Amino acid sequence: MKNILKISLSVFMLVFFMACTDDDYDIGEITAPTNLQVETAILGQSDDMPDGDGSGEVTFTATAQGAMTYKFIFENGTEVTTASGVYTHPFSETGTQTYNVNIIAYGPGGTASSTSVEVAVLVTYEPPADLLEKLIGDGAKEWRIKAEAAGHFGLGPVGGSIPTEWYGAGPNEKAHTGMYDDRYIFEEDGTFVHITDITNDDASGTVFGRAPLVEQLGVSCDCETEGDDVLNIPYDDYTENWSISAPGGNETINLTGIGFIGYYIGGDHRYEIFDRSVPNELIIKSTDGNGDFDWWFILTSDSGGGAEEEFVSEYNELHREFNFDTDGELDTTVWNFETGNGEDGWGNQESQYYTEDNAVISGGNLVITAKAEDIEGFDYSSSRITTKDNFEFTYGRIEARAKLPEGAGTWPAIWMLGSDFDEVGWPQTGEIDIMEHAGNEQDLIHGTLHYEGRSGGDADGNTIEVDGVSDDFHIYTVEWSDEHIIFLVDGEVFHTYENNPDSPFNKDFFLILNVAMGGTFGGEINPDFVESSMEVDYIRVFQ
Repeated sequence: MKNILKISLSVFMLVFFMACTDDDYDIGEITAPTNLQVETAILGQSDDMPDGDGSGEVTFTATAQGAMTYKFIFENGTEVTTASGVYTHPFSETGTQTYNVNIIAYGPGGTASSTSVEVAVLVTYEPPADLLEKLIGDGAKEWRIKAEAAGHFGLGPVGGSIPTEWYGAGPNEKAHTGMYDDRYIFEEDGTFVHITDITNDDASGTVFGRAPLVEQLGVSCDCETEGDDVLNIPYDDYTENWSISAPGGNETINLTGIGFIGYYIGGDHRYEIFDRSVPNELIIKSTDGNGDFDWWFILTSDSGGGAEEEFVSEYNELHREFNFDTDGELDTTVWNFETGNGEDGWGNQESQYYTEDNAVISGGNLVITAKAEDIEGFDYSSSRITTKDNFEFTYGRIEARAKLPEGAGTWPAIWMLGSDFDEVGWPQTGEIDIMEHAGNEQDLIHGTLHYEGRSGGDADGNTIEVDGVSDDFHIYTVEWSDEHIIFLVDGEVFHTYENNPDSPFNKDFFLILNVAMGGTFGGEINPDFVESSMEVDYIRVFQ
């Protein structure tokens, strides 16, 4: 039900004339907007729930004759300007509260008319204590853009559920923009502090934003641009207010005024929390003021500047080792060959046909070779081997020392699937990708988990840059327990997942090794590709 409020309050006019003694200019009649009216629609409002459904969302619709823009001013300091006169505001104070909202209609020449409305709104949502603790910490926790992670900044379709679906920045790709030295503090009293350059002692720095929306910041500068991006806009530290709401059940950070994170995009200054399962990390998204894109950000409260705590494994007793010391064929009492192209290229549109001939033991290494050749109607051959039904285990430290193939389109992987795969299917069974690599991103290593709700392009993982993955052997490790799953390369931690009793990662898994070609991850294959191999020195499981 809509509550139509037609309130006529004081109307003010601001009309400015410029004239000189000898000249008489006729600029025509300038009048303020008239008949300013405001409708409010409280989400879920009904005869039984006059104050709404508890979500706290209210849509304001302002109309006035001669109006060009409308500004909504809320008691918590939020100010929003819109040309349409329509704005949906998330109130967050728990209980039924009555709010006074001021609305200004602006006309030509700076003229304006104003009115105000009162609206009573019910809010039943209370932010969970663990989220508040994560955001606030001891009251001085500083958040930053996680520049070292792939996809720390990017965009996708409005309403999308795949982070950076259309574009994701590579590690430190935006170092020249004025974004990485910003810090964001969520104080316990609801104050949001944006430090625009943590590296200096001045209360000033630079920020990064999208044209023409950055004009809302009120800064005039001859700043460098890259397409629609405006770089290094001079801007002082500032404070706004923050709150948490959950429209549609989605936890959301609301910032007042011009408060923003990472990249100024205007809009409603709301950042939906997409994922907060990783310690000291948040994945958030927000729709820009043009309604063109959802912009994605990875935040971290790790300082990024100090020495990393040395990783210490809790598993030190060798349980099983595959060292491939004897040249010849693979031990088929342990390893199974999976042949063919599977269904739809093993579900990934892969271009290779797997055989039993492309995996051999040579020179003390297991060698899996992808080749360009005509075979069974496919253009490439390779091998895929597993320990399914022969060697399956729960928890431990898994180490694989390997040198990876090279060439655009190659896709080597050392990974694991749940032993109940045949019964429950994928991704319900769970998948642990100890190492994945795409030849199109030569020195970028992926460590990833797939499970129900986080699979495919929306998987739970991270990346790390490692030099010379196709020239030298490196050690790829997963530490897997009932409390966490930690991914490492050469002893350096780059992703951590907090395990829980409801996850699929608390049962037996088996090992898989393969080299795929192309597909959804491997990407475009170099037309000059001939062959390349993954060489595995050993695989060790400690428990």
